Amino acid sequence: MMPKSPRIWQLAERRYRLLGSKCTVCGKTSVGPRSVCPICNSEKIETIQLPSTGTIYSYTVVHALPAEKSGYGPYIMAIVELEDGTKLTAEIVDCEPEDVKIGMPVELAFRLIGQESEHGIIYYGYKFRPIISRT
Repeated sequence: MMPKSPRIWQLAERRYRLLGSKCTVCGKTSVGPRSVCPICNSEKIETIQLPSTGTIYSYTVVHALPAEKSGYGPYIMAIVELEDGTKLTAEIVDCEPEDVKIGMPVELAFRLIGQESEHGIIYYGYKFRPIISRT
């Protein structure tokens, strides 16, 4: 189901800055807002900017597409481990499915996620792409 406009605005800050939460007691970080630490149950949580680079921890290539993605794939979904150890699920772009590898260095890329209707709000979000060596 496509998100509705108010939710888009509620998530805008996190979508465009990749914000996370960090427990000030045990140091556990996670993606998105939290009010309680899942490790130590502390309510001492601060919002942090998460790193924009990491490596592919695991991945799968999606061949069976939902109706709203007809003609889009196949595409790569991965668990990315950020530099600080935080893991998140994201699509890998700018990479052919046969080229993706566990341990591949990746960087944050903001891309089109969807559109509510032909004339509706276009929304963007985070994905990751391989880091290409510039030597």
